Amino acid sequence: MHTITLDALATAVLVLDADNRVQVINPAAENLLGISARQARARQLAQLLGDCATLPSLLKQAHARGISITEHNLVLNLSAQRIEASVTITPLEEGSLLEFHPLGGRFRIAQEEHALAQAQASQTLLRQLAHEIRNPLGGIRGAAQLLEAEINESPDLTEYTRVIIAESSRLQALLDRMLAPAKRPSIAPLNVHAVLERVRSLLLAEFPQLTVKRDYDTSLPEIEGDTEQLIQAVLNIARNAAQAIGGEGRIRLASRIARQITLAMKRWPLAIRIDVCDNGPGIPESMRDTLFFPLVSGRDGGTGLGLTLAQTFVQRHGGAIHVESTPGNTCFSIYLPIQEPRP
Repeated sequence: MHTITLDALATAVLVLDADNRVQVINPAAENLLGISARQARARQLAQLLGDCATLPSLLKQAHARGISITEHNLVLNLSAQRIEASVTITPLEEGSLLEFHPLGGRFRIAQEEHALAQAQASQTLLRQLAHEIRNPLGGIRGAAQLLEAEINESPDLTEYTRVIIAESSRLQALLDRMLAPAKRPSIAPLNVHAVLERVRSLLLAEFPQLTVKRDYDTSLPEIEGDTEQLIQAVLNIARNAAQAIGGEGRIRLASRIARQITLAMKRWPLAIRIDVCDNGPGIPESMRDTLFFPLVSGRDGGTGLGLTLAQTFVQRHGGAIHVESTPGNTCFSIYLPIQEPRP
């Protein structure tokens, strides 16, 4: 009976036996630890939480004193991810109950939904502006081409017209990228690992010195989506990561199942989580609230559209992108709902 109750909780809960082996793990804890209940059950707590030296002593204190103990700002290093959380340990007759309350960005759903709404408004405004700019820009480019044909005998003057034509073409390409998300996704069954493998090959072709680690859950089911749009979304995030580490660091591509998760104000029993993590310097604090806004870039020469387009493509699949970043570990997590099978 208690397992059913725990499944409905948004709090991550573990129930341990007297030997600190996992007996019960609820869906929120599966999401937090990145492990399924089948894999976690009967394993030692230390195997799940790595080198967290604080917990064993807290468990002893709770049982010795017979009361619940709460520790704030506990740091958990899980599968190359660093998560800050508070934990409450309650002693049981034959074991312990642990409640984790993550402090990291991935679980601040309300704030992220608000940021997503702001980004959507910005994208709409930007697309309207792009439509208004395209026509006069095409006229400028066409006039420059005609002028170049008239003054072909003067190399000095044609140099100016070539600059106008080249810059007009560059701005036209930028506008095309702004308007690209308006295309409806072509929905079909797809395997997320095929998407990740395609991204990996493109990434290594562009950054041959990069180290790309795979960490896949091969038991994940297929989902319905647009393969090309999802490849572009993951590639935009991965390319940003590669550029942040100068093309010579480490990137980790991972896939996991997520249970009982809220996406775009809707609760889903199951979703797929795709992680793109790098060991770069991290995202500056000043950029975190506007990270997905159009034309916001922390890189010289960047257009600031890569993450905006990635968010738009993921959103069109009913998903969301969550971000955690500390120096040495930045992780973008793409959540895609697993739809019920069609009748």
